[in-house]
Amino acid sequence: MNTNQKLRTFDLILDAVLPEYRDRVADYLPLYADVLHDGQQPLATQHATAQQLRGYLRGLNTTRVLGMADLEELDRRITESWL
Repeated sequence: MNTNQKLRTFDLILDAVLPEYRDRVADYLPLYADVLHDGQQPLATQHATAQQLRGYLRGLNTTRVLGMADLEELDRRITESWL
């Protein structure tokens, strides 16, 4: 997956979140994006951060802020990109 596709993953996350929760989720996503897009981060750090992001998305799915179909696609993208 190229850099543009990786960046697009974070856009897709925001698009998938219910509108009333987007601002709150938008506050958290840069924390993950900064690590995952930083080529200087050790691979182990990127893997750990990707796993944390996957857990965060599962939590959003559990609370019905994110749909199951969106979760499956985003999880696939994260796995292909950073794990």
